[in-house]
Amino acid sequence: MSTRSIVSKENALTPRGRLRWLWLTFALLVVDQVTKYAASIYLDYGERRAVTEFFNWTLLHNTGAAFSFLADAGGWQRAFLIGVAVVISASLLGWLWRGVASQGQAIALSAILGGALGNLTDRLLRGHVVDFLDFHYAQYHWPAFNLADVWIITGAASLMWAHTKYRG
Repeated sequence: MSTRSIVSKENALTPRGRLRWLWLTFALLVVDQVTKYAASIYLDYGERRAVTEFFNWTLLHNTGAAFSFLADAGGWQRAFLIGVAVVISASLLGWLWRGVASQGQAIALSAILGGALGNLTDRLLRGHVVDFLDFHYAQYHWPAFNLADVWIITGAASLMWAHTKYRG
């Protein structure tokens, strides 16, 4: 077996091999939802609690997509973003089910799926996404985000890295 092939074909093609990565997805989804729940319980909306000189806890609701894109679109964006999340999640599940080329690829896909499902859960249950991580420098603030966003970005970056490393 080549050192470049971390996930064996036999393991990747068995139902157990295909589904084991869903446990990681589920764990990331749970961590995301627990942190959003904690932020909603312990913070007042719009409140900023300084943690360091460059990081605050804050509670914000985002009805749009990344960087609040479409947040003021009048309401139609909720159904649109739910649809996009469902299609992306189904595609990622399909990709995991067909099998992956490497363990890195499986972890990356699981992270993206966990993040997509975390934000989808928010949209379905609350009508908005809960954001609570606020990084800033002086008066400049990066748009608030949540752990689901971290999972998606980290997973996408890892997927690109895994693709370049294992593409043959």
